[in-house]
Amino acid sequence: MPIYVQHEVLGRIPDVFNAEAIWQAPGLALFSRRPLLRDLLERSPREHKGRAATRCFSHVTLMLPQEEVDDDYHLTRGARARDLAQTLTALHQKDFGDLLGADQVRYDVVGAEAVEPGQIEVKFGHAVYLPAADEKILYNVSVSRDSAVWHPVCPIYPNQRLALIGGDDGEASFAAAGWPFGADGAVLIINDGPDSPPAVQMRPKDAFDCRYDPRGGHYTIKSKHGGDARLLLKIGRVGTAADAGGAEQFQSIPALAAGATQAGTMLGASLGTSIGASSGASINAAINAAFPASTGANAKRATIGGAPAAPQLAPNAAMVMPAPHAAKAGAGPAVWHSRSGGPAPFDQTAVPASHRPLNQPGESDATYAPLAQQRVSLVALALPRLSRYRDTGARALELPFNQALTLGGAGAPAISFVVDAADQLHACTAAGRQRIAAPASFTPVDGRAIALLAAAPAMAERYCALLSLPQPVCAAVASGARFNFGRGSAMLAALRVLDSPRFLQREDGNGDAAGASADRIGLSRNAFSFEASAQGFKIGRLAATQALYHLDEQLAFVATIGEASADAPYLLPPGHHMVAGHYVLRFDA
Repeated sequence: MPIYVQHEVLGRIPDVFNAEAIWQAPGLALFSRRPLLRDLLERSPREHKGRAATRCFSHVTLMLPQEEVDDDYHLTRGARARDLAQTLTALHQKDFGDLLGADQVRYDVVGAEAVEPGQIEVKFGHAVYLPAADEKILYNVSVSRDSAVWHPVCPIYPNQRLALIGGDDGEASFAAAGWPFGADGAVLIINDGPDSPPAVQMRPKDAFDCRYDPRGGHYTIKSKHGGDARLLLKIGRVGTAADAGGAEQFQSIPALAAGATQAGTMLGASLGTSIGASSGASINAAINAAFPASTGANAKRATIGGAPAAPQLAPNAAMVMPAPHAAKAGAGPAVWHSRSGGPAPFDQTAVPASHRPLNQPGESDATYAPLAQQRVSLVALALPRLSRYRDTGARALELPFNQALTLGGAGAPAISFVVDAADQLHACTAAGRQRIAAPASFTPVDGRAIALLAAAPAMAERYCALLSLPQPVCAAVASGARFNFGRGSAMLAALRVLDSPRFLQREDGNGDAAGASADRIGLSRNAFSFEASAQGFKIGRLAATQALYHLDEQLAFVATIGEASADAPYLLPPGHHMVAGHYVLRFDA
């Protein structure tokens, strides 16, 4: 693996702000003097042809003892550090002018607590870049262990080619907080400019697995040598909005072939008109009417018993069965009589015994299936604005998810979402607490994500965001009956997952007191009624102060449900959602 960052320590320097003492030691004997900055740049060229250097590095970072830098800032406002950078730039241009080309020489002087007095640490190389004074940031790089708490690592500029991220800033361009892979691994970011997306590679390549997660908008890095350690890397472009969707795009099932379906319908209709005919000519006429002989390749059809066989339909074509004949006016019902004493019908097709039907004559071969039931599913939680309920003493609403991403499940929480009294959203994990904003996506465990969706403008007065549930909670409902939903209703009680005092924190500290359930915020005792029908669900309002919202299949805002009653209900199409209190319910027919 090439050396992307040259990191050296220069010692025994009495004055760390003396540019001449840092650049080159006095004397002519190259082997007797100790190497300083000029010697390091000469021995490690940027490009070379054979043994001759053709290009040198032009961006250098100097790390001085932190106490020396602080004293310079206090006494001279950083004048000595600026003079050091300017003098080294002039010496660099003087001695390596023929190897610079169009590159600009840039020096940066910073302080470091790890540098001892009388020492200077020097960094330069392919992955060391210092921006120009007026250069804007192109990308911001951040890392996380749980997708909730993100730690900034470094910016990337338009003219910056490489950036090396690792656990030690001495061996890499930048150090990542919580780096889990030791000193041997590093992340290499390759920037080809604003018109191309940055590329991410691991060093060494064969030791790590790096995959991009389009839902979360970040890279997931794992070691191939086993272990549970992982690192999430996000590269966000400055000045662009975050991906609001973050949801997977599902492909719909391909529709049936229109021509094949039409052909099947024609065949069924034609055969239905002649099904009572006993002669082969009538059947042939029906088939010929459905499939004319002038259909190109389909004109040649095999014959079975002198009658042409029906052509093969497309595999996914829908075969429409003919409708039964209507009885003639005045004719009595058809009666089937068994031929007692007659010989059993002769089966002309030889069938192995293992393939013969098990049911005896007179028995039904029908398949019994349960009656289809409608269901209501809790798919998301609407996070309320607690500032509207200050008189209740609500201080925070905390929603913990365990390692299985079950709300309030057993075990230590993998991630928790908190809404405080100032309507600010926070994500809390073992790594810390960080403020978040919608839309966003979180993957605290591998392979499963929690999406945070922005509330529609018509709902923003009451709600901060919509938090999707990785595991929807479903309940079946019967059709033809009207049910109620609310705090005082037993129907769909399993969907009211926040009906517990442990989720709500109060100013008086009585979060576990009786009657302090989170459902008391925004949900009436009897909120609305619903009834399943063939057209959808008929919604009726039961509380005049209850806010009800209609969302479509993709959780996009449709309308605010106003006046609705059992006599004049609001029709909710199947598959659409309704928001009442904290709950986003999907009604499926």
